[in-house]
Amino acid sequence: MKSSLYQLLFAAILGATTLSITACHDLLDPTPVQQLPDDQAITDAGSARSATIGVYDRVQAYYQLNWPVLGFLPGENVRFNGTLNQFLQIDQNQLSADNVLLTEAWTQMYQAVNGANNVLAALPSINDPLLASAEKNQLLGEAYFLRALVYFDLGRGWGGVPLVLSPTRTKENGQGTRRSTIAQTYDQVLADLTQAEALLPDGTTRNRAVKATARALRARLHLYRQQWADAEAYATQVIGSGNYGLVTPYRAISTAPFLSRESVFELTFSNSDANTMWNNWFPSALGGQFNFQPVPAAIALLNDPAVGGSRSALLGTTTIAGSSVTYGNLYSRSAQRDDPSYVLRLAEQYLIRAEARAKQGKLTEALADLNAVRSRAGVPASTASSADALLLAIENERRVEFAFEADRWFDLVRTGRAGAVLGVTDQRRWLFPIPFNDLVADPDLEQNPGY
Repeated sequence: MKSSLYQLLFAAILGATTLSITACHDLLDPTPVQQLPDDQAITDAGSARSATIGVYDRVQAYYQLNWPVLGFLPGENVRFNGTLNQFLQIDQNQLSADNVLLTEAWTQMYQAVNGANNVLAALPSINDPLLASAEKNQLLGEAYFLRALVYFDLGRGWGGVPLVLSPTRTKENGQGTRRSTIAQTYDQVLADLTQAEALLPDGTTRNRAVKATARALRARLHLYRQQWADAEAYATQVIGSGNYGLVTPYRAISTAPFLSRESVFELTFSNSDANTMWNNWFPSALGGQFNFQPVPAAIALLNDPAVGGSRSALLGTTTIAGSSVTYGNLYSRSAQRDDPSYVLRLAEQYLIRAEARAKQGKLTEALADLNAVRSRAGVPASTASSADALLLAIENERRVEFAFEADRWFDLVRTGRAGAVLGVTDQRRWLFPIPFNDLVADPDLEQNPGY
């Protein structure tokens, strides 16, 4: 179960968040969401802890539905089984700047950034005997990590974005903050992760940031930047720490019910702070809406003993009107409603290192990393022998391993393969549009080309 501190704080934080969302849609006085005020006072140990948990809550908000959808629905594993236009646009790779889901994700992400900025600005000056220096460093490190995570996600979704690094007290505070380049955005992510790693404690806490959490995200960052040696080095630190392990069988990742040994970082829910993602995957016969449906090709891959192996547990079946129906079963704990949002897993670290090693010509070592993940899934070892064959095998492994997580679309974009695999040949469509509301509210914001 989630810690009692989470449960006590969510109700109060939700109220403040709702007010902020309402404010950003005020047509008489529009405010870009990266300029939304956050007036929560941080003055002592209790409010510092509360504010830090608040940042986790805001990250949790965009990872519950919006961000995973933007990661898996534009890919080829899942289709939208409904009529809502905001989801159909994503499914069909035809996003518009007024897409409701996209706008909400952007809003939630900048709310998380502003929450982190408030912690980082206020915490150093707090002098409270109940806040020891070690805990102060930990809270600062968590805020740096969470801001890094949000800006990394903003960067891979939208390209370069406005980098707001101080608290927004009024809408004027953020005026004139122009978009940074993607290189500048990722430079800021790296700077925040460097600070986070220095400040965070060692440990194995899986739903709060520790040193290994920052290292795992840094491995992913270096992979996206094609800095192969750094990606290998940071993934190796996580893999070799002894604090994590690939969980066997695969289903145990999500039926533990959470915080398994494989989890490097996840966002936890509880019955009182429910994750409703299962409702989008389960058929009506099981109480769901069946909005997201695995496509036949993905079902075939997951059910193939030589490809999916034990990952076939990601699928469930039920009978509707006398016919068997297959559905996605990653979010399987509908009764408890405490499925986590997965952010960083050890399997990804192995596949990051495999790809980084293959790019450096370390084919034997890369193959061993790939086969570590395949072995856990109970599928035969890959025999790929050339760099190209190995990289394709890693790409295909990621497709199956993270079938319903926020992964596939971003993988194909970062490798330049979205055109060949998905038919999205207009590379301008490989980035999301800046939300229309923000463009109207802030003349300094520039839209991505093609929208």
